[in-house]
Amino acid sequence: MSRIKSCFDELRTDGRKALVPYVTAGDPSPGVTVPLMHEMVKAGADIIELGVPFSDPMADGSVIQKASERALKHNVSLKDVLVMVQRFREVDDKTPVVLMGYLNPIEVMGVETFAKAAGRAGVDGVLTVDLPPEEADELLVALQGQQCDPIFLLSPTTNEARVSKICAAASGFVYYVAVKGITGAGNLDVAAVEEKVAQIRRQTDLPVGVGFGIKDAASAAAVSKIADAVIVGSALVRKVEESDGQSDRLISDISGLLGEMRQAMDE
Repeated sequence: MSRIKSCFDELRTDGRKALVPYVTAGDPSPGVTVPLMHEMVKAGADIIELGVPFSDPMADGSVIQKASERALKHNVSLKDVLVMVQRFREVDDKTPVVLMGYLNPIEVMGVETFAKAAGRAGVDGVLTVDLPPEEADELLVALQGQQCDPIFLLSPTTNEARVSKICAAASGFVYYVAVKGITGAGNLDVAAVEEKVAQIRRQTDLPVGVGFGIKDAASAAAVSKIADAVIVGSALVRKVEESDGQSDRLISDISGLLGEMRQAMDE
């Protein structure tokens, strides 16, 4: 059984929802990432989503784009990100880790080579933003061989037929983008999210995670009543930017916000 499935099964038994923080690997410097991952788990994270820095992150707003730029100044590559996951696994063999990024770095490494390296490092899921399921067969087969879950995005404009097709290709969980647009943009319409999540649930038994637009404890709590997982990214990455490279401050600020979200979700 995959770590992701075990995580959701355990949470379901406990009557709780998953808190899934996103940070960009290597931001603001490579040495901060693994300690930050451990601190996020202590603060209440159930699954960690680790962004792979990329020069053209088309689905991301300015906050996460700048995070990639800061990481790329240190030449952080996909190989470096896998090493970070491997170092995390030396201490934590339970918390699932999902890589989120774009297809180009995987193609440069080679799909099969990447999948094997991800499996060795302890990666549990891969979300490739710009890879639709129609073009994902090679990666799906390679990931399946490593017991690594392919995660796909669903959006407010995804119709029922396409929801069914995407869910059929996915495993682990599906990621519903709660707002139209890039990361960090738009206001969260909880009623609209609830309606769309209900539509998705009619098509799949996979857990449904909701991200984009979750900024604070109140929005995290509201979404946790609807979805199986609350995914928060830009609000955390903004804390990194505001820390001005001070690792103690950014770890404290991110842990504080996650702690508030965890408490609000559990209440």
